[in-house]
Parts: sequence; structure tokens; C-alpha cells
Amino acid sequence: MTSAPKPRPKYYDLNLAHLPAAGLVSIVHRGSGAALFLVLPVLLYLLQSSLASEGEFLRVKKYFDAPMVKLIALGFVWLYAHHFFAGIRYLFLDIHMGISKEASRTSALAVFGAGVVATLAIGWGLW
Repeated sequence: MTSAPKPRPKYYDLNLAHLPAAGLVSIVHRGSGAALFLVLPVLLYLLQSSLASEGEFLRVKKYFDAPMVKLIALGFVWLYAHHFFAGIRYLFLDIHMGISKEASRTSALAVFGAGVVATLAIGWGLW
């Protein structure tokens, strides 16, 4: 009597390097949306604190003068810019514009480029 062969273990390749540009845009779009949603209460608290009094405004302003906080804020600027431009890309895809393979790849690369350019432009003023 022979036993049934053991099922092969499943291997999930979590490496994103092999994904096409459109796949990377999709994953980063979802991640950026989640991160922006989770940081929203902190940003609302800081806004409320800064509007409470002049002293609180100066405290929040001093907090954002730290280079590490500026770098983190710049990271969230990139997340927002990427999420914004990817959202516009998805609106065009929803109306069946740019759905061919080459157009999709080009628009995905444009999303990454526009996000970096917008972040650099805002970062120039932030620093």
C-alpha cells in the first residue's frame, strides 16, 4: 500500500522587485492610502493644538523644525503625492483610457515621476 504524496509546501514570493510598474503603483497606492488614513488623527490633533493659542502654535512649529520630523513629513508628502497621481491614473483607467500594456506602463512610470517631482518641489520650500 502506497501512501499519498505529501502536498508541496506553498511558497509565497513577497519580493516586489519582479512586478511590473503598474503592479507597484497599485500596491504603493493601497499602502499610501492606509498610511495617510492612519496618520490623519495625529495631523488633526496637531492642527487643533496649533489653533488653540499662540504658545501652542509656536510649540507645534518648533516640533516641525526638527530635521527628522521634516524628513518624516516629506515622506508623507510623497505618500500623498503618489496617492493623488495614482488616483488620477485610475480615474483614466476607469474610463478605458490608457489600458493598453504600453500605455499602462508609461502612466505608471509617470505616476512615480510626478510623485517625486511634487515631493522635491514641496521639499524645496519645506527645508
